[in-house]
Amino acid sequence: MTRKFAKVNGSLPGEKAKKLLERRQNAVPKGVSNGVPTFAEKAEGALIHDVDGNTFIDFVGAIGVMNVGHCHPKVTEALHKQVDQYIHPGFNVMMYEPYIELAEKLAAIAPGDHEKEVIFFNSGAEAVENAVKIARKYTKRPGVVSFSRGYHGRTLLTMTMTSKVKPYKYEFGPFAPEVYKAPYPYAYRRPEGVTEEQYEDMIIEQFRDFFINDAAPETIAAVVMEPVQGEGGFIVPSKRFVQAVYEECQKHGIIFIADEIQAGFARTGRYFGIEHFDVVPDLITVSKSMAAGLPISGVIGRKEIMDASTPGELGGTYSGSPLACAAGLAVLDIIEEENLNERGAKLGEAVMNRLRQLAEKYEEIGDVRGLGSMCAMELVKDRQTKEPNKELTNLLVKEANDRGLLLMSAGAYGNVLRLLMPLVITDEQAEEGLDILEEALAAAVAQLAVQA
Repeated sequence: MTRKFAKVNGSLPGEKAKKLLERRQNAVPKGVSNGVPTFAEKAEGALIHDVDGNTFIDFVGAIGVMNVGHCHPKVTEALHKQVDQYIHPGFNVMMYEPYIELAEKLAAIAPGDHEKEVIFFNSGAEAVENAVKIARKYTKRPGVVSFSRGYHGRTLLTMTMTSKVKPYKYEFGPFAPEVYKAPYPYAYRRPEGVTEEQYEDMIIEQFRDFFINDAAPETIAAVVMEPVQGEGGFIVPSKRFVQAVYEECQKHGIIFIADEIQAGFARTGRYFGIEHFDVVPDLITVSKSMAAGLPISGVIGRKEIMDASTPGELGGTYSGSPLACAAGLAVLDIIEEENLNERGAKLGEAVMNRLRQLAEKYEEIGDVRGLGSMCAMELVKDRQTKEPNKELTNLLVKEANDRGLLLMSAGAYGNVLRLLMPLVITDEQAEEGLDILEEALAAAVAQLAVQA
């Protein structure tokens, strides 16, 4: 296949990457996983070039970080300008305008016409931790509810809130107390013979029963929900389920927190994924694509809830760094100027159509799902039994990498292929990437057939 963008010379890793891999193995713990066995040298838009002269079409985006693409000129310009002014006075010591301006803009675009405030941190996990702190302070309650198959981070509290035992929790206990797991719909894996509507009713009833059998609602400070489960396998809940959860929170005075760390900033075709479900969260956590690769996260929330904490109770040494705030302001400008919300919706529609076409050709594709440009396909050994096919998924990722396409898996069973390409990817680049995906899938299926 002739390619215009992706290019891999020989096998991976190349000679320069091999030398760097040896250094990496001696200097970095093996607990840090790496996707493709090579090293980046330069990147722009939806392309990454490695140290051996290979070029990859990026369908991962640093796991949802690069919605506006690698090294967008407006982002790099904003960073250069900020570096020339000051790097880090420390907002807890001397304040600076970029922090305030970014907070104002995020408050303006967040759902709801109520008064809002915003506080910044460094990572998604920190944002979730602090959202829980804020909710606990406001409600004077200790309990936190997250959902089965959810992912919220790797710190002690967020690891406790996360569902996937391996690799995130195994042998890392004991865990934080007062964290409860509620049922979450997974329509593809509903019981045989049950319609989607019946399954919806069943899960909603289970969630309501949860507050009878598992947790007393008057002890719960917050319910934390991903509008689309990311690491869980891009599982999209029904609007009815999300609204039922929200109604239970309203009924019992529980803070509803939307974890938008992976779904936010035009990825689903809206600024925030929760906007698709017609509910207005009390608090929203944001990070990842918020600053195009600079480490920053935030909590956006109702003013009366955010102001429950007293001075000194929230913050951090590097929280809301001027560089990250400058990048964040550039990202918001790019989303508006380049109509990335509309692009996220249209790109997702095109990708989903292509994945559905693949599903018609390959029995190994059990499900195609997504919201906007959060697109995924679940690979199975048999469509009837729906037995997960992690082996095929891993082989597909490798075959794609070897052809110059970056892919990443997800899901509780490791059998979901998730696509998070930069929203600035050109149609031509996206089409070539999807062609490589199809070629890699065919090769992976053929290899497993021979081994069988």
